[in-house]
Amino acid sequence: MAQTTFSGPVKSLAGFINAGVNTTVSLTADTSLTVAAHAGKILLCNDADGKFTLPSIVTTAPTDPTSPDQVNNVGASFFFYIETAATDLDILTDGTDKFKGAAMVAVDDGSKKAFFPATANDVMTLNGSTKGGIVGSIVQVTAIDAASYLVHNTLLLGSGTIVTPFADA
Repeated sequence: MAQTTFSGPVKSLAGFINAGVNTTVSLTADTSLTVAAHAGKILLCNDADGKFTLPSIVTTAPTDPTSPDQVNNVGASFFFYIETAATDLDILTDGTDKFKGAAMVAVDDGSKKAFFPATANDVMTLNGSTKGGIVGSIVQVTAIDAASYLVHNTLLLGSGTIVTPFADA
């Protein structure tokens, strides 16, 4: 199949390669993320105390699984890159969806620790020190099933005595 260029959001049911000028989005204010505008893109976090809310996970089975009009968003992935040091940056779910997986917080003295969200945790807070969020930190979350966002491929750069970034909203 030949390569094709698209100028708007594209929903692929079997995956594709993202590349080019529109594959990054700069988040400079509190933002309610959407699958169409933010999934599969590199989200450049440029608001030190921004509140970035993930879309609600929809698991409705489509009548036609090949239809591009289905609303099911399981598999939607969001990749956050901390470009401006965090002071009180939150990555939130809708409150019903919860985090699973783990986040690693590391400091430049060689210490590091993995943190696992509790069952009710629906927010990650980065503070630029003990909870991570120094420039260069990354967080990736993917909708994996009803009410579950998987935190993976995550490395938070921190300082001081590191503590969990996970909490309840």
